[in-house]
Amino acid sequence: MASTLPAAEAKLPLDRLLSLFAEVHRGESARLLLLAFNVFLILTAYYVMKPVREALILAQPGGAEIKSYSMALQAVLLVAIVPAYGALAARLSRRRLINAVTAFFIACLPLFYLAAEARWHVGVVFFLWIGIFSLMVIAQFWAYANDLYSPEAGKRLFAVIAFGASAGAVFGSYISGHLIGILGVHAMLLVAAAILGFSLMVFNLIDARERAEGLAGRRRAEEAPIGNGNAFALVLRNRYLLLIGAMVLLLNWVNATGEYVLSSIVQRAAEERIAAGTLTREGEGAFIGAFYAEYFQVVNIIGMALQLFLVSRIVKLVGVHVAVCVLPVVALGSYAVAALLPSLAVVRWVKTAENSVDYSLQNTVRQMLFLPTTREEKYKAKQVTDSFIVRAGDVLSSATVFVGTAVLALGTSGFAWINVVLVTVWIAVAVLVGKEFRRRAASLPAGGA
Repeated sequence: MASTLPAAEAKLPLDRLLSLFAEVHRGESARLLLLAFNVFLILTAYYVMKPVREALILAQPGGAEIKSYSMALQAVLLVAIVPAYGALAARLSRRRLINAVTAFFIACLPLFYLAAEARWHVGVVFFLWIGIFSLMVIAQFWAYANDLYSPEAGKRLFAVIAFGASAGAVFGSYISGHLIGILGVHAMLLVAAAILGFSLMVFNLIDARERAEGLAGRRRAEEAPIGNGNAFALVLRNRYLLLIGAMVLLLNWVNATGEYVLSSIVQRAAEERIAAGTLTREGEGAFIGAFYAEYFQVVNIIGMALQLFLVSRIVKLVGVHVAVCVLPVVALGSYAVAALLPSLAVVRWVKTAENSVDYSLQNTVRQMLFLPTTREEKYKAKQVTDSFIVRAGDVLSSATVFVGTAVLALGTSGFAWINVVLVTVWIAVAVLVGKEFRRRAASLPAGGA
């Protein structure tokens, strides 16, 4: 792991500028900004693709239900994909691993574009693909960032890196909202491919700098394959990783159930417009895509503001162990309001509040939880918690949707009350995660936490 210079040394101008947002020491700015720019590009590409995802899967009968059930299928696929990723990591250095995985996802995008233009029914396949992409590539980036920084430095600096993600989400939503009307929905896939290609160039620039500046022993370690342990076994035998997994499971169970409620309301609004003659059936996909582009943009602008001005200060003020409890408390209040006032406007702002805190504070803190872990846990166990367990939460959400719609005939209020109960359990688990993080951080050598 890279060491940092004492904060007392005179800072460079860029260090001083970034110190307005986080505790940046001398000489840390160049790597910090490159990492932030790298994740900015990844999230920009993802949010350029998200309206395409919604348009392809929701512009078909039963789209909201199909979307929910497809999340469950992603979990099934990840049972095979995560071990395959671990096997690849056991054979490749981190540089080759990241290049290979990212290049594969880039190569898929022109194929999806051609299939969509040919009017093939690729909504479900693309939904599965983008769900796996969004989990694995982003988890891989944060594993790399965890590998570069010590726990002490990561707690200081991850808020700035995560701001790059928040800014990328806002920028991606913005350009997709403007380009869809000019280039068309499907062309966004080619735009995303170009952006991802640029992000891979930035990653290789960062890694080349690290290898050039690193000590000989550290360079040898970085070029070595990342252990031979099984990814799932790493999680199952470690209480801390299990607790993180339980927290992530509950988070995504709640979030995905809320997303189903919003999707069903949006789809119903489109059908009502078609019935009223204000929207054509052919324009349904564009209507849904435009709605989600605007929705994602608002969510991410709020998340970016939180990331820039509050996240670092909250973590410094209350610590990681308390910050990890903020999102479930917000979600508890949000879904209680939605249960009492079940309307489109309320659900939209409930999801806006939940997702903006999730994408800023919660995302940053969740990455910090892996700072006091081994290198193998960072790359392999993180893929389990950040991909398979995320989708396992979606599986539980899909089961909730099925029972709630097919058996109990629940409406918006009923699903909101279910989330209130789940969030109560989530808060208890988050408290345990925070305690275990404090214990691990305290056991590190002096200066490591």
